[in-house]
Amino acid sequence: MSKFYVQCGPIRTIIVSTSREQACLEALDESLQNHLWIYDDPGLSNGDCRNHLMLEALVHLDPSIRVSEQGFDRDDGSLFGTPEVIDRWHRLMTGMNRLFVAAGLPPRTMQPAPVMPQASVHLPR
Repeated sequence: MSKFYVQCGPIRTIIVSTSREQACLEALDESLQNHLWIYDDPGLSNGDCRNHLMLEALVHLDPSIRVSEQGFDRDDGSLFGTPEVIDRWHRLMTGMNRLFVAAGLPPRTMQPAPVMPQASVHLPR
């Protein structure tokens, strides 16, 4: 696993991942969490969900994602098309629900599970 510096518009994050492509996907996954509700809306088709994501990207993100193992703002970083990475992310989200249905399970809500606050542990001295 390598450390990658990923940037795209307001996204500037460091991701430890297996590849540059996977680092792009993970960085977008973090930024798209606020849009998971679209996959739970029964009135939206897969095409509607994809279009929503693409419009959000057009408004808020750069057309490409820059990934480097050296640092931010490097000209020697790899460039990936934002629409292509968003399309891949969308296919992963819709594929997850298809797998649940194929396994005979109800479609899983895409909303993130609530994070339980960590209890403070007091160890005896």
